[in-house]
Amino acid sequence: MRARDHGIVIGDGTPGPENAITDVPGVRVGHRTLVEGSGPLVVGHGPVRTGVTVILPPGEVWKQPVFAGPHRLNGNGEMTGLEWVRESGMLTTPVALTNTHSVGVVRDALLAAVLAAEPGPGSEWSLPVVAETWDGVLNDLNGFHVRPEHVHEAFAAASEGPVDEGAVGAGTGMICHGFKGGIGTASRVQPESEGGHTVGVLVLANHGRRQRLTVNGAPVGRMLDDIPLPGAPAGGSADPRGAGSIIVIVATDAPLLPHQCARLAQRAGLGVGRVGGIGEHTSGDLFLCFATGNRGMTAGAIGEVAPRAYEITMLADAHITPLFEAVVEATEEAIVNALLGAATTEGRDGIVAHALPGERLAQALSAAAR
Repeated sequence: MRARDHGIVIGDGTPGPENAITDVPGVRVGHRTLVEGSGPLVVGHGPVRTGVTVILPPGEVWKQPVFAGPHRLNGNGEMTGLEWVRESGMLTTPVALTNTHSVGVVRDALLAAVLAAEPGPGSEWSLPVVAETWDGVLNDLNGFHVRPEHVHEAFAAASEGPVDEGAVGAGTGMICHGFKGGIGTASRVQPESEGGHTVGVLVLANHGRRQRLTVNGAPVGRMLDDIPLPGAPAGGSADPRGAGSIIVIVATDAPLLPHQCARLAQRAGLGVGRVGGIGEHTSGDLFLCFATGNRGMTAGAIGEVAPRAYEITMLADAHITPLFEAVVEATEEAIVNALLGAATTEGRDGIVAHALPGERLAQALSAAAR
């Protein structure tokens, strides 16, 4: 269940039909979840609690790229391909998410998936975008269990419509604010009088301290200390390190230029902060926004036939602030959805990351309002 299923409404904006990043027309999401074994950690054998998530922009992005821009809140993490995104202002590949030590294999497999889909001219050079967070509390991270076929399966599974959340895909082994975390998503749709544009957000939430967890401005984390922290004895309240990482992918159908995409990506940090994230020293908080409002451009491959210039449209900055607000709200709600969508998970060495029950969060919010 999600935040709104429990009567928890975040912000004033209007969600899209699925309240997901896939509300941006043409955007698709696919997961491959890996769960194997239980008991003590044996490196190379498990237990395995990890996976891959793939986000596909509309159409064939390697043939018709979209404008994009990144932002870094704290850089103890990795998102490959960002230098070319910054330099070109374009996203020319799908985006994949996984665990820290699987970035290499996922990057190579994502490239292979693109080559298989489009083996023609221009496909011989690519810089895939792959981001990570660390799932070593629950997962045999150094066992390298993510394989190329898992990336291909996530790629093939990518679809529009509802997005599975919580302990799925790249989120399978992730922990957020001392609860089971993982994948979350949300969206906002502007009124037609303000352009009617859609903003969608998908997060890989693996960050934050319990005591800082805040929803709708209420410090609910400190009201939930009876739920054990991962690795703590039953009923314990050991202080977690709080460090971790969050990846935020923002999509919109507004006609934005690359520098405007970077500005939307930056606002994702405000949504992270509203839930209690502070970008700790050892946290990798990396954000990317892509905009589909300008299409028909090419990637500029060597030898390609392209027009001398493209006609593009730019949203006037006088009208961009509502998109900022949409990103902030959708990021906050996506993180809460990641928490509420995740089931209690036992990982390596019997370590348990407990779910945040939606009814408990609703009760905490009600108590905070009194």
